[in-house]
Amino acid sequence: MANTGRELSTERYSFVPGPSPLHIVRTTGRHLITDDGRRILDAGGGAVVANIGYGRSEIAAVAARAMEQITYVLPPWATTARVELLHQVVDEWMPEEITRGGFTSGGSESNETALRLARQHHLSAGRTSKHLAIGRFPSYHGVTIATLGLGGHEDRRRGFETMFPASGHVPWNDAAALEDKILELGPQNVSAFFAEPVVGSSAGVLIASQQYWDEVREICDRYQVLLVLDEVMTGFGRTGTRMGLEHWQIPADIVVGGKGLGGGYVPIGGVFATDAVMAPIAANGDSLMFFTYGAQDVACAVASAVLRTIDTENLLEAVVVQGNKLHARLDAALGNNELVSEIRSLGLMVGVEFASPGAALYQRVVGEALRRNVWIYPANSGPHSPDAIMFGPAFTVTDEEIDTMVSVLVDSLEAASQRLV
Repeated sequence: MANTGRELSTERYSFVPGPSPLHIVRTTGRHLITDDGRRILDAGGGAVVANIGYGRSEIAAVAARAMEQITYVLPPWATTARVELLHQVVDEWMPEEITRGGFTSGGSESNETALRLARQHHLSAGRTSKHLAIGRFPSYHGVTIATLGLGGHEDRRRGFETMFPASGHVPWNDAAALEDKILELGPQNVSAFFAEPVVGSSAGVLIASQQYWDEVREICDRYQVLLVLDEVMTGFGRTGTRMGLEHWQIPADIVVGGKGLGGGYVPIGGVFATDAVMAPIAANGDSLMFFTYGAQDVACAVASAVLRTIDTENLLEAVVVQGNKLHARLDAALGNNELVSEIRSLGLMVGVEFASPGAALYQRVVGEALRRNVWIYPANSGPHSPDAIMFGPAFTVTDEEIDTMVSVLVDSLEAASQRLV
């Protein structure tokens, strides 16, 4: 029998030692409400997940109807919600060459699946030695063993290196280094190159050039290496376009999605590919094993409603407008601050890099901001990455909330810098 009189405690909840984590009892709009009544402005969109804002009753109603209709169906089988979401994503959100897809329950699973899909493509085509994937430093692709190994997040990789599958890494903005790495590993051994269109929370919004992406595509074609774009953070409107790749018109072989696909309402991710990627797999009668909760029916129904909301409320336009406002106000407040080396943005991915290598100023800034009831996302991946923070609020963020974010960052940076002395 449950002990209903027991007092709730968060002490045993977290794997991370230290003070008990925040106890959130409600989310609404762009705010998190704690058990002791604090109202925290979520300037990070959680983990850069929230896009349409929290607490929408119409989304909850979609979830309730979906759960009443279907509880669980094996992921390879079709349901109306799965089919409708796949058509919606492929037909309305992906570039024309991306025609196939399937759903997982998050970004790590999606990148893990993309690794297997790339390998299976080459196996089915008879290129059996192509098994190595190349990633970038810095980057982030998830926390499974394979995706930690693929990613370039030094802090999260540390201590697990002996467990990683073999892979290679190159700098985030050096196409020549990619070709050198392919030649070093042997073109006959390299399966895929994974890259985020914008390096987000690992470095505070790093943006490569058009020339870089053009050269990357040519190199991948030259050596029969699949180009996999990780749009877990950049996809589904975050940069002001449907998918981040649109800014450079990057012809991807595989696109990985997550986060904003469900808007924080449901755990869902996806892997999408061209006919050319799938053709040898289909011709050979091969397939990929699914995850038990991939394409959960309620998740698909809710994701579809989230994407419709972005369209019906013109939130892509809002991302551009509000992202520009946030960047401009940050620049006005901190552009001449000696502690700030650069402010970078694309849509509502806005990074502030600090001129404090090795000082981990970002950690103190995040802590000071949270004490002032604003959550700002830390954007650092280890000693060789930028010392930065990142804003990724909901697309519905207001002008007043933007002003609050900026003023709190200014105060937090001043307080944090004093602690460095």
